[in-house]
Amino acid sequence: MLPSHTLNIGILAHVDAGKTSLTERLLFDAGALARLGSVDAGDSCTDSGELERLRGITIRSAVASFTAGEVRINLIDTPGHADFIAEVERALGVLDGAVLLLSAVEGVQPRTRVLMKTLRRLRLPTLLFVNKIDRAGARGEALCEDIRRLLVPAPVPMTSVTGLGTARAGSVPHDLADPRVRERIAERVAEADESVLAELVAAAPGGPPPSAARLRAALAAGTADGSLHPVYFGSALGGQGVGALVEGLVGLIPPAPPATGTGPRGTVFAVHQPPHGERTAHLRLHGGELRPRQRITLHRTGPDGTSGSVTGRITSLEVIGRPPGDDGPLTAGDIAVLRGLPGIRTGDRLGPADDDATAGPALFGAPTLETVVRARRPARAAALRAALLTLADQDPLLQVRPAPDGATSVLLHGEVQKEVLTATLDREYGIEAECTPSRVVCVERPAGVGEACAEIARHGHTGPWATVGLRVEPGARGSGPVFTYETELGALPHGFHQAVEETALATLRCGPHGLAVTDCRVVLTRSGFIGPLSTAGDFRTVTAPVLREALRRAGTQVYEPYHAFEAEIPLTAPAAVTARLAALDAEIAETSGGPHSWLVSGFLPARHVPRMQGLLPGLTQGEGVWMSHPSGDRPVRRNAGRES
Repeated sequence: MLPSHTLNIGILAHVDAGKTSLTERLLFDAGALARLGSVDAGDSCTDSGELERLRGITIRSAVASFTAGEVRINLIDTPGHADFIAEVERALGVLDGAVLLLSAVEGVQPRTRVLMKTLRRLRLPTLLFVNKIDRAGARGEALCEDIRRLLVPAPVPMTSVTGLGTARAGSVPHDLADPRVRERIAERVAEADESVLAELVAAAPGGPPPSAARLRAALAAGTADGSLHPVYFGSALGGQGVGALVEGLVGLIPPAPPATGTGPRGTVFAVHQPPHGERTAHLRLHGGELRPRQRITLHRTGPDGTSGSVTGRITSLEVIGRPPGDDGPLTAGDIAVLRGLPGIRTGDRLGPADDDATAGPALFGAPTLETVVRARRPARAAALRAALLTLADQDPLLQVRPAPDGATSVLLHGEVQKEVLTATLDREYGIEAECTPSRVVCVERPAGVGEACAEIARHGHTGPWATVGLRVEPGARGSGPVFTYETELGALPHGFHQAVEETALATLRCGPHGLAVTDCRVVLTRSGFIGPLSTAGDFRTVTAPVLREALRRAGTQVYEPYHAFEAEIPLTAPAAVTARLAALDAEIAETSGGPHSWLVSGFLPARHVPRMQGLLPGLTQGEGVWMSHPSGDRPVRRNAGRES
């Protein structure tokens, strides 16, 4: 029997909460796996990479499928470590819903809160699964209160636990046939549904609560719009509570409606290419159909704001969840593995170039660290650059670019990602590489408008045969560097125009303060050449000093990356913590107290985050909880860095 529809569900959590174990259990219980794999044993089905097996962590998103009744469920297992946030961001863009895992022992962890804030901002239907109820130290009611206080305002427990914290722990689904159960759930649902609240108020004291059908409908509606979050307790390893979770996925999360418009529309959210192997890509189709041998055009926007496209023919199309040999079309809502498009990249969009339906804004901050990668054997430098460019196609946020000394610069989210990068180069490409210590990435932006010009002299000219006038002006935040013209099109041969533009963009990589200049417009205001004498090389020679002079006249401001932070600290620690935050150039936005702790939030320069994370345990007697994530950049203060 063909599935009635497909749900694409993301499995998200703080590292080590049990995402991969839950994925294995869901697939095994549905009959999609013959045996349970294990992260510790290195034989889980989604952590297929050698490094994932060795480290016991998920590095790349993986897709696996099973069928529950008439619904096909595609599971996207995402990394839990913050260094691989780019993988999570891409997965969120193709999901119909999510399961957010918590450990019944560790509870609400900092990364859990970051993920939940993003899920709520997207209003993505999300079920909570409290894992490890069979572990010593597992919590039940107390954890529910933490969930309400720290994660979501309206959690709705859907199961109860017996034998909590023991090997005999069990998960019992709430029976909506029981009026007492319905009353308890109705009270939770009423916190987000005024119609259910009105029914409870109107009912006579001791009167019957809303019917089971009414509550199911209200739960489904609240889950779909992100106002309610059903909570299931269980154990991924033991299988307790997993069946109830599957029923929740099928009954509470609706499929996304197909995108409107003509032609297929979709998003490439993962690309894999082993060394000397064929490139494959995972694509979620939002609307229309795709077939093998179909010719398609994919559009992309780079991290620097530049746009491009790639056209090719699909040689193979494998729809996730369908039996081998099924050559039916890929339809809206499904995911397929595409082959035959060597230029395809993560983040590419299928559909009109100006279609925003499959694009969307970045959900997490850009990388804030930079390292320079060098081959230990200089003869392997070219191979290293090629390997890094291939890896950047799989993760465009790496932003690989040449360093001034011929090495290669790479942007990263953290030190674990750097370790994985060097291990990948060694194991998959046979290149031994070493990285410089990471440094925080700062940028320059124009502070004003500046112009400069160099002209061909009328008499006695001995320099380059090129006239170039340029104006630099601030651009919109996030626009990157943009090159444009005020001169008449056709005034210069195409090769000369191209030489000016390429040189201008290359010159912006190193501004007056030695940093990349971004969010600016470079305008060609004047141009000229002498027909038989001028060359493209003349325009390259002239453009760089003219642009540097225009930047000097405009002036530039240096910006450094910041993190938004929240620190939950004991009632006795606010003074010590806020004093140290102030010494580290933090901007404290809010300080609020509760019966058990204080919550301090604000913004902190990224360069000081590791320092503050190291100081917090000593300032709070080990009771402080730190949560932070990239949140853009701000001008560097003149007195910044007075404490390191």
